[in-house]
Amino acid sequence: MLQFGIDHLLQLNPSWKQSRIGMITNEAAQTLDGIASRKALLENGFHITMLFSPEHGLDVKGADGHAMSDGTDILTGLPVISLYGERLAPEVAHLDKIDILLFDVPDVGSRFYTYLWTLTHVMEAAAKFQKPLILLDRPNPISGILELAEGPFLDEVNGSFIGRWKMPIRHSLTLGELALYFNDIKKIGAKLEIILCKGWNRQQFQPEWKLPFIPTSPAIQSFESMLLYPGLCLLEATNLSEGRGTSYSFTAIGAPWLHAERVASMLNDISGDEFSAHSITFTPQHSKFKGQRCQAVQLKVHDNISFRPVLTGMIAIKLIKTLHPEQFEWDIYPTNVNPTGKNHLDKLTGITNSQQLFDLSFPAFITTITKHTNARAWKEMVRAAIIY
Repeated sequence: MLQFGIDHLLQLNPSWKQSRIGMITNEAAQTLDGIASRKALLENGFHITMLFSPEHGLDVKGADGHAMSDGTDILTGLPVISLYGERLAPEVAHLDKIDILLFDVPDVGSRFYTYLWTLTHVMEAAAKFQKPLILLDRPNPISGILELAEGPFLDEVNGSFIGRWKMPIRHSLTLGELALYFNDIKKIGAKLEIILCKGWNRQQFQPEWKLPFIPTSPAIQSFESMLLYPGLCLLEATNLSEGRGTSYSFTAIGAPWLHAERVASMLNDISGDEFSAHSITFTPQHSKFKGQRCQAVQLKVHDNISFRPVLTGMIAIKLIKTLHPEQFEWDIYPTNVNPTGKNHLDKLTGITNSQQLFDLSFPAFITTITKHTNARAWKEMVRAAIIY
């Protein structure tokens, strides 16, 4: 039976249980029984004195890229320190008041999802101020199959808060494994302990856990959005809607001017059996094209194992750009950590001047992105950090 790190910890009686604990978490971090991790720990006698929250805030409802403020947790009454606002890591004033850092935040399996990078900043603070860091691990919801890892690898000249260090877009690891990997290769020196999840098979995708889906942020509302996110997040750098503000978030591509039926037909011609494309309409309630009826293409994945989200997302953008030379544009994407929003595609892909790839002829484009998305080297790079 599957157990998350939090469920495993609740069966233990660690020596640090009564130490002053600062917990990095959010509302998506729950036990198998659907109880918020922080609440379950307090009810089991763990001495949590302070909470830290990543992007989207403790309630996971904060808008994408928007700075979050410090506050008080309604559930526990504990102070909440935001790590996505004026600071990205705990500061000395916070760490002076705690003995242990405890991390429990669910991931979605993609490099540009920021919870991983919050973890790395916490690791650096833990090392600098000599505080033990205990990570409650969770399965990768889009599987731990390393053969499904997809580049491009990040060139660190394009490093940002959506990708600090060299790794592929789809990483197929748990946050515990990534923490071990980066602690080693980046010589961070954090005193790191991983509380393992149990009963997880790397071949499993989230629906196979037989548990309710819990949104990890406002735009990740389904397993399908997690699976498509590594590719459709690239739409952030364009004037195409990625479905934010609708029930199709990260499962559809839309714009008022999109020739949706034609794009869907072209995607179906190249898809094989792993996914299908369908023309729909949506009207975003916020984000791009707010209040405007959009023609859109919804993607439905039929074979999780053969589907390649990054390759698919890049091909979709290339097709749409080619079909709509007058309407398609690259766009900026301002956030708290990148206020100008410039070079967003380079930060997402990890490739310098990545827009130029989409100016290649279609055959040359396919050849080039096939090479870029190949991440076979990753399995050997991370071999020492694999714990499941």
